[in-house]
Amino acid sequence: MSSTNRTRQRASSVEMLLLRDRLGLRRYRKTAARDPEKRKLLLELALKKIAKAEVADFIPVGFRKRRVRFPAG
Repeated sequence: MSSTNRTRQRASSVEMLLLRDRLGLRRYRKTAARDPEKRKLLLELALKKIAKAEVADFIPVGFRKRRVRFPAG
């Protein structure tokens, strides 16, 4: 059994996605490889865009923030 108290290194999302790409754990294995520098730049831009869009999904409730949930239908 692994210890739940073990501290893990915090790596950026871009670093982890680039590592997966280098190890061959891609979404589509038969795609052409992209230039690593260009890929890193595009990943950073995409993650910034996602973070910017998610900022509006949270509302302050007291001293904490809660995610807004819209009922289906």
